[in-house]
Amino acid sequence: MLEKLPDVIGHVLHDQRAGLDKLAFNKVGLRSGMAAITVSSLAFQDHAPLPVLYTADGAGTSPSLQWTGLPAQAQSAVLMVEDADAPTPQPLVHAIVVGLPPGDGALREGALDEQEGRGPEWSCGLNSFLQAHWLPPDPPPGHGVHRYAFQLFALSTMPAWSAKPGREEVLEVLQAHALASGCLIGTYERPDGSQKIEQAELSSVTAGPLSA
Repeated sequence: MLEKLPDVIGHVLHDQRAGLDKLAFNKVGLRSGMAAITVSSLAFQDHAPLPVLYTADGAGTSPSLQWTGLPAQAQSAVLMVEDADAPTPQPLVHAIVVGLPPGDGALREGALDEQEGRGPEWSCGLNSFLQAHWLPPDPPPGHGVHRYAFQLFALSTMPAWSAKPGREEVLEVLQAHALASGCLIGTYERPDGSQKIEQAELSSVTAGPLSA
């Protein structure tokens, strides 16, 4: 959707970013419980680029996730995926999942897509576009690298969530009931026009002349 924006907009907004400090992971004061949960994915490594498949430039499907290390007293878990580098006052929410079971768990690839978005126990809350499913990464061209934080929280209770909870509702519950957290970061950058031209020229040079 944002791939058609002029590159100049991305450059102008380059220094306007929500910031890591505004992520839910950093706003909830867990102290010893912070980073106690290990979050991983078969699709990408921590702080490594997200494959195009999972972005707005590809199929836009949600990546697989796994997590371990929830405390024994946990009663449920919550997943929130936020873009720390969105040019907005607060991080852009790409997914919220509530009602996850309180133990080692996983979400398969595509579980949060529009046609899916619900499991036997869990359900999707609202992303920043007020949709109850995965919002694929879609950074402005030329804005630089965006960091997408896949944040998992263990809760001491099973809250009575609204039908489709949003960020503010989830943050209030986390402040009151979060026991531990974990975070996995994937990156994505949509290059501007000049970068695409350079990449195309490099590819043509690497390929070399066609043989007769």
